[in-house]
Amino acid sequence: MTDAWTQHGKVRAREAEGAIEVVVDGLTTQARYYKPLIYEFFRKVWRGARPGWGEFSVEIIMEYVGEPPWLDLDNLAKAILDAIKGYVFHDDAQVARLLVERRPGERERILISVRRIGGLPGA
Repeated sequence: MTDAWTQHGKVRAREAEGAIEVVVDGLTTQARYYKPLIYEFFRKVWRGARPGWGEFSVEIIMEYVGEPPWLDLDNLAKAILDAIKGYVFHDDAQVARLLVERRPGERERILISVRRIGGLPGA
């Protein structure tokens, strides 16, 4: 595993401390914007871990500045899970724990952390 970030445009990712971390800079009120953005990053740039079996925990944190954006968090979660499916895990049915949170931050971004919860090791 490496702590180095791989970046392409507004998306960067790394493997660190047993998790895959993804950061998307900037926010929009359109959840559907994130699916192709993140999917294309994984398709074109990501050379890290292959999809794994077993159960996963996914945390999605939307950080905003000022007033919180008018964005349904369930739609955001669905777009992100669809985008990382096939790259981090084989199917989003493998997600056994999902936390989606909106909170104030120093800059507008989305933080995604995916961690295996036991099960079969490796890809």
